Amino acid sequence: MAKFAANTEVSAEKSRSEIERTLSRYGATAFMYGWEGSRAVIGFRAHNRMLRFVLPMPDKKAREFTHTRHENEWSQRELSQAESEKRYEQAIRQRWRALALAIKAKLEAVDAGITEFESEFLAQIVLPNGQTMADHSKPLIERAYESGEMPLLLPHLQ
Repeated sequence: MAKFAANTEVSAEKSRSEIERTLSRYGATAFMYGWEGSRAVIGFRAHNRMLRFVLPMPDKKAREFTHTRHENEWSQRELSQAESEKRYEQAIRQRWRALALAIKAKLEAVDAGITEFESEFLAQIVLPNGQTMADHSKPLIERAYESGEMPLLLPHLQ
């Protein structure tokens, strides 16, 4: 399946700037961007909530950037350093465009009354302990499916 914006020429910097402008237009009151190793982070405050999106970056050494592909198989032929870098930078641009689209679509759905802010951004809401709701709830969901039992709603009262 084709990836959204697979051939985009929009730089990662322009996409980040677009995300910031979009957030501001929809009422965000704070914005931050940073990166560490193989991930970038967008954080913002909106609707009295702190939110965080972590954007994983591709591995520069992955075969999709270092080798040619022929009929769904990677060949043994290595690409030049310049071609490898070109493919890697394209993948980064694609990811930033996809994040810009996702954030804009979520905000527009909220603005149009299709969904509520907390419902649309639930996974990215940052809790007081620094975890996102996704970080907090994924292990609970996994245990519930493994055991077939629902987690206690108020475990400290049991």
